[in-house]
Amino acid sequence: MEVANFNEILNHILGIIFIVIIFSVAYAYLKPHQLHKRRLFSTLLLKLSYLFYVLVLCIIVYLSALVKGGLDKVFYGIEFFAFLIVLFAPTIGIFARKLSYFSKKREGYNYFFTVVNLLSVVAILVMYFV
Repeated sequence: MEVANFNEILNHILGIIFIVIIFSVAYAYLKPHQLHKRRLFSTLLLKLSYLFYVLVLCIIVYLSALVKGGLDKVFYGIEFFAFLIVLFAPTIGIFARKLSYFSKKREGYNYFFTVVNLLSVVAILVMYFV
């Protein structure tokens, strides 16, 4: 039986604290309890799918970095570039939704990025487990 040293335990505790902080910041920014009156369902789907994406992303990064020896060992070659796209695309979608260009097309935009968020979750899981 191996006994984990203090540094390993500290890394795991800090990793979990990091996940809680990142998820809390995402929740505070999105305010999923405040929904748009006209686009109630599409806004809720977008916000919940993004929060789910953030949670899965944080857990996969945590597992990759601390359990499997690093992101470079889990996501290598072309998978690393795919991981970067999956890392940034949903976040760009969340930030860009406030632009006036999308104000008239917001419901379609919300549904589109809900699908992007869910596909990003699937891609992250496939890249990690396969």
